[in-house]
Amino acid sequence: MARPKPQFSPPAFSKRILVIVGGYGSGKSEVSVNLARHLAAATNRSIAIADLDIVNPYFRSRGASQLLEQLGIEPVHPTGNLAHADLPIIIPRVKGAIERYDGTLVLDVGGDDVGARVLSSLTDSFPQNDYDLLLVLNANRPFTSTVEACLKLMKQIETASRLKFSGIISNTHLLEFTTAETVREGLVLARALSAATKLPIVFVAATEKQLEDLSTDDIDVPVLPLERLLLKPWERGTGAPSIPTPKKD
Repeated sequence: MARPKPQFSPPAFSKRILVIVGGYGSGKSEVSVNLARHLAAATNRSIAIADLDIVNPYFRSRGASQLLEQLGIEPVHPTGNLAHADLPIIIPRVKGAIERYDGTLVLDVGGDDVGARVLSSLTDSFPQNDYDLLLVLNANRPFTSTVEACLKLMKQIETASRLKFSGIISNTHLLEFTTAETVREGLVLARALSAATKLPIVFVAATEKQLEDLSTDDIDVPVLPLERLLLKPWERGTGAPSIPTPKKD
């Protein structure tokens, strides 16, 4: 007899702007794209995702733009010959979205404090009480493997962006070698960081396969199921991945 599928709580947000940041290799862009997809299915609000990643040219949320548009999600990034530019050249459009977009805006911000500096010129546009700055935490990366290292990175990002963190996303993984135990171990560090910062864990990100071996005893916070939506450039010739729409509760 098959084990009943655990009923994890989905993430929910009240703020209009969700700023997703994290160290290099945290899986931040994959989380951003999946979060936008979840919000499009779970809410009646319009959803936009802005790609501000100037650090990693291979894994950017703009890589899934065509697929997300099928779900009614508005992508904000350069197009044509500028699609792979390593410059924050869309700041005027992003600034307008931060100030006036009437739905939920997800900002996928590049890597570390260097990537977060792009936010510093936009800080004055942020509504004081209507944004979340969320750290994507991968405990298997060298700069986020301890509470002390995480605190140092968070301080650097806050200084560079002139924004304050409000939550933590646990996304510990080892790419295709990630197991349920990997997810559990990452949540241990996320809980320790939450205790040190007094910030909540807003959700755990994991694939459906990993979640099959986890229960609500393992994860007592919301869960965002991940679908691999971002492909490396040399994988894109094999055909675009599909985006199954999450079912609304």
